[in-house]
Amino acid sequence: MGEHAPAEASTKIPATPDGKASAKKQARRAPKVPKAESRLAMIRRARRINRELAEVYPYAHPELDFRNPFELLVATVLSAQTTDLRVNQTTPALFAAYPTPEDMAAAAPEDLEEIIRPTGFFRAKAKALLGLSQAIRDNFGGEVPGRMEDLVTLPGVGRKTANVVLGNAFGVPGITVDTHFGRLVRRWKWTEQVDPEKVEEEICAIFPKSEWTMLSHRVVFHGRRICHARNPACGACPIAPLCPAYGEGETDPEKARKLLKYEKGGQPGQRLSPPPDYPGLPAPPLGGAPA
Repeated sequence: MGEHAPAEASTKIPATPDGKASAKKQARRAPKVPKAESRLAMIRRARRINRELAEVYPYAHPELDFRNPFELLVATVLSAQTTDLRVNQTTPALFAAYPTPEDMAAAAPEDLEEIIRPTGFFRAKAKALLGLSQAIRDNFGGEVPGRMEDLVTLPGVGRKTANVVLGNAFGVPGITVDTHFGRLVRRWKWTEQVDPEKVEEEICAIFPKSEWTMLSHRVVFHGRRICHARNPACGACPIAPLCPAYGEGETDPEKARKLLKYEKGGQPGQRLSPPPDYPGLPAPPLGGAPA
């Protein structure tokens, strides 16, 4: 009781007469997060970050191409240790050859391996795809199950993959803790946990369930585009005043802007076939974005 959130600094940067943000004022931005922050203040700050990210990335979405739950499940398994773009370049041929779990379950391992070779770790991934396809065929009537407890019984499917499928193919809210998500929520001091399941549990406690899936997309988008692992673009970050890790990366606005990736840096995203319900997404050039 009696806890109060710190005054929330505006993230709006004053504009110069020509409409451009003042570089000097932008460079002087510093986090307004106190060193000793109560849990209530942290929750308020976390929710403010989520609201601001919703304005920055109103088009946040899964960056894997898919048309049904099976395609999303397979694509998510393939996305381990590679880019979504690489998966999107690989899955058209894969699903042309094996459009259903029954088809994939009957695939010759060496044929499956050859198709998914570009995604890396192709032998282990082929084994997982064969196993999960056979389990869907034999245990779930050929349909991808829509419950967490069923999905995690499939070979190669953990909670992260299950939450991707549930949130984006079945509309069941979930937090997807990938490397980007884990890195950012620790930078933002929402949690100190490293284990993905513990991270998921603690972040779920901060936000209403209705926000879980879109929060995951927004955080991952921000991690891929601005808040990079090795050199975050702090000087170009729209939530810098709310970030306790401000200054870990480049703070000069002009230098920071050169670090931006995907649409923030003038390049397409990782999807090659954006779905019709994301009309604001820029169309990628032939061949997609650079890997």
